[in-house]
Amino acid sequence: MSNEVREPIQKRSIEKKEKIIKSGFELICDKGYYNTNTAEIAKAAEVSTGIVYQYFKDKHDILIAGLNNYADSIFFPTLIIPEDGFDKKDFAKVLKDIISKFIEDHKLSKQAHEEITAMVHSDEQVSKLFYEAEMKMTNKFADVLIKSNMNCKDIKEKSHIAVHLIDDLCHEIVYHKHNEMNYAEMIEIVIDIIVKIFA
Repeated sequence: MSNEVREPIQKRSIEKKEKIIKSGFELICDKGYYNTNTAEIAKAAEVSTGIVYQYFKDKHDILIAGLNNYADSIFFPTLIIPEDGFDKKDFAKVLKDIISKFIEDHKLSKQAHEEITAMVHSDEQVSKLFYEAEMKMTNKFADVLIKSNMNCKDIKEKSHIAVHLIDDLCHEIVYHKHNEMNYAEMIEIVIDIIVKIFA
């Protein structure tokens, strides 16, 4: 097995590499980073382990490639917001749709979420991807609000707060699942807070 990682040029090789990234990342999302090994990734991608090592040094490289491809849907699935703006009177409904879509689209298992969240604090590459996704979401949220004539003071700072309120709410619902909590009520409270921030 050669230790030299190569960049594929031919269409078939590019497709093989993409399949390794997709299969590997899906396994990591399902089982967690530390419970996934390169042999399992190779099997899921229907290639030999040697082929995996032709394109990647290790499973960390596959994780980073997956996060590069899917960062928007992994870190902040709430990026799914109306690009062209919306009527201000519909803001609460737009927020409810964002929250519903986030919950529906969240692909990480609880274990993978906890591991990747920990890696945001301990792994420089994962941290950088998270920071970029976080700022992209904040800027996109602020831009859509401006297009919707909600251009208030400190809009970027308020957007950043709103993004994290939504993110924390959705992680509570998807991962923490406290039985004593009324999540329907909690969603309404978060929406009310965000609407008031931008009032």
